[in-house]
Amino acid sequence: MIVEIDKKSGFCFGVINAIREAETELATAGNLYCLGDIVHNGKEVERLEKMGLKSISKEEFFKLKNCKVLIRAHGEPPETYEFARQNNIELIDATCPVVITLQERVKKSYESHASESGQIVIYGKKGHAEIEGLNGQTNHNAIVIESIAETDKIDMSRPVSLYSQTTKRVEDFHAIADKVKASIAPGVALEIKDTICRQVSNRVPHLREFARKFDVVLFVSGKKSSNGLYLYTICKEENPQTYIVADIAELNEEWFSGAKSVGICGATSTPVWLMEEFAGWVNTNFNEVL
Repeated sequence: MIVEIDKKSGFCFGVINAIREAETELATAGNLYCLGDIVHNGKEVERLEKMGLKSISKEEFFKLKNCKVLIRAHGEPPETYEFARQNNIELIDATCPVVITLQERVKKSYESHASESGQIVIYGKKGHAEIEGLNGQTNHNAIVIESIAETDKIDMSRPVSLYSQTTKRVEDFHAIADKVKASIAPGVALEIKDTICRQVSNRVPHLREFARKFDVVLFVSGKKSSNGLYLYTICKEENPQTYIVADIAELNEEWFSGAKSVGICGATSTPVWLMEEFAGWVNTNFNEVL
């Protein structure tokens, strides 16, 4: 059986930077708090926890004093920084540069359109860390929508600035943008900002081609990863024998019945070492070594 790992899958720059920051601090201090899971991949979180990283909730963070805390690539709202300043918390800020730029743009739009009763609309997953950080730039006054069906929450008689979470599906954002364009009242100001990270969307054509090459595709990703769920659907569209897996224990030998080739790929939050573990399982169970 042919087993191939996609060379273009794996961590994006933002995740690489956050993990590097954590590893550097852990190498000297031996322990470090991280506000939320450093990456939406349980296996990578487990690896770093063994090195001394401790993931904490927002509630736990707001009880801390006199310590170091890492801010992951998703970013944080302004109140997180203010609390740290007031409580002698040193922040290791690993917010992705793409997210920082988006936060700045959302803040600028909010401030410049406030006098016109403008609305900041963000397409994304409610409660997601990146969305919380973006909404914080508007004093938590943004309208967050998860689907085209929720565009009815927008007042089409008032100015709209439409943004997207960086890891959402491009096609879905454009469909929402078209709906808003068609619905907004004549003469009302409308800004549409495609802020989807191309580190994610640029992988789509390659993954479509990759998925078509194999009898079975294993898409390795944490179930909480937004970009993972998006990229998995891309592979599934091209190859119905695509399975999303986070742990070796989830594998089912029946998936490989009659298969002669297996492709292994993943999200921008998937470590290469984990994809290699899945490749090792396939090779071991089907008695083939590359």
